[in-house]
Amino acid sequence: MERIILDTDIGTDVDDAMAVALAALSPEIQVEGITTVYGDVDLRARMVVKILKLLGRDDIPVMAGVRDVLLRNREIWWLGHEGEGLLNEEDRDLIYDSRHAVDFMIQTVMENPGEISIVAIGPFTNLAVALAREPRIAQKVKQIIIMGGSARLGFNGAELEHSDHNVSRDPESASLLFRSGAPIIMCGYDVTRQVLVRPEHVQRLIDTGDELNLAMARMVNRWLEYWKRDYTAMNDPLCVAMVFDPSLCRGKKMNVQVEYDHRHPTGHTICTLPRTPWTPPEDLDTPTEEPNVLVCLEVDADRFMNLLLDRVCNR
Repeated sequence: MERIILDTDIGTDVDDAMAVALAALSPEIQVEGITTVYGDVDLRARMVVKILKLLGRDDIPVMAGVRDVLLRNREIWWLGHEGEGLLNEEDRDLIYDSRHAVDFMIQTVMENPGEISIVAIGPFTNLAVALAREPRIAQKVKQIIIMGGSARLGFNGAELEHSDHNVSRDPESASLLFRSGAPIIMCGYDVTRQVLVRPEHVQRLIDTGDELNLAMARMVNRWLEYWKRDYTAMNDPLCVAMVFDPSLCRGKKMNVQVEYDHRHPTGHTICTLPRTPWTPPEDLDTPTEEPNVLVCLEVDADRFMNLLLDRVCNR
């Protein structure tokens, strides 16, 4: 069984909620804890608690993490309808674990070397602070699967934004993460934007009559209303599925660096293949060791969407 910590910025887009549900419903996964990051982490933690409550999974601890970005130099992106469709007035009293997310990450990874995977589906501030406090996490963690970045090498590369949310909201944290040497699987926008929820999928959620599925359908519709379109990507659940079925994506080991400046927002990933062994020794800026990031380039979108909806709707 795969043991994970799920680090999320759950709020508006339903993909975080779907990721939490998929992790809690997958028998291949033991969720050691779920942590929240970026902005109102208290609200985010209560959203996770509510989802777990509806799933009957009160056994999974939920912890709030870092509210601001690493250098406190960038504003928080906040739409104002976070939690709508899921939380009610009485949910203000939902209680989560009092431990800090960063403390929990460090302790869990260090006490279980090589056994814990971290699935990071929000800005990477919790991870950056944990790595700064305890750099040995990079060698002790089994793997870090992230939703973020883009190699822009897929067929849809020309359609993608210049930068993605999770990297650009805190690029300093993203840079620290990629430079840590930890084994990373990067599920970037080029693959996650190929797994889409459309109106027929929302109707399937509604048809179950399940309280959580109805809430997620409301969240989807609110998100689509904001963006004025009829689809949204299942970015984050794909990262959870990669824990127990890495064959869903295919990619290459690459060097990844984050380019950014002090404007807001800024930050995008540059993914390059390693140089061959004949690289001149005087070329000191060119890494010759094997890269630490498996960059996903292709995804079996239909198989993933069938897996996700079957697990969420047929429980």
